[in-house]
Amino acid sequence: MSYGRVDLVGAGPGDPDLLTLKALRCLESADVVVYDRLVSLEIVNLAPAGAARISVGKRPAHHPVPQDEINQLLVRLARKNRHVVRLKGGDPFIFGRGSEEAMELARHGVPFDIVPGITAAQGCAAALKVPLTHRGLASGVRYLTGHCRQDIDLDFDWQGLADPDTTLVVYMGRANIAEIAGRLMEHGLDHTMPVLVVCNGTTQLEQKLRSSLARVADDVSDAGFDGPVLFIIGKVAGLAVSMEGRDALLQDIAASAQA
Repeated sequence: MSYGRVDLVGAGPGDPDLLTLKALRCLESADVVVYDRLVSLEIVNLAPAGAARISVGKRPAHHPVPQDEINQLLVRLARKNRHVVRLKGGDPFIFGRGSEEAMELARHGVPFDIVPGITAAQGCAAALKVPLTHRGLASGVRYLTGHCRQDIDLDFDWQGLADPDTTLVVYMGRANIAEIAGRLMEHGLDHTMPVLVVCNGTTQLEQKLRSSLARVADDVSDAGFDGPVLFIIGKVAGLAVSMEGRDALLQDIAASAQA
């Protein structure tokens, strides 16, 4: 049987300018684009005007197209000799379930490629001008999901995560941030540990707040964010103040020079 091909493409954290050149080339040659909820139409519409567009977006506790059906859809489209771009927010292999789709394609002998994307941790940290690692503050970084499938309990190595020299980046953690913060403090992470919270990171709708491990759950609740939220927990989050102060100083200097 003849097949087309499927490209599992990372769309990045939201800003279209953060697409890779390879991702753009894939989109520009696509026959079909199968895309997630968090991928903006601005990015989807980089595909040719005649390309079919299929939304398979999920929301928390609401999956109109279950993952098994998405897997089967990709195989069916490829069997029609189409070039299918499976467009996923961030990177397809970081909390994107891209590996499940790749395994299904491989099982059916469908040619596929993986096009990495800038994941939300990198994109949001860069937008905030905050490093994820920094000499003397953070010698490592760990990504974790704040939401497990079928709402099962968060069963993490809390002792290992509560390392003051490691930056933690929590994806999809808004509903469980109180539990996450509480468990980290129970296992020794200081209650004053800085936390940065970013909603709709790297986009024009970006919102952010600075908090601490002890206050973050209440602060996020009060903020009433509408959109995907990312948490950066660790000493590096405290650099946000100094970075913002530096930006303000540079703006004042530039204004004075123009006066």
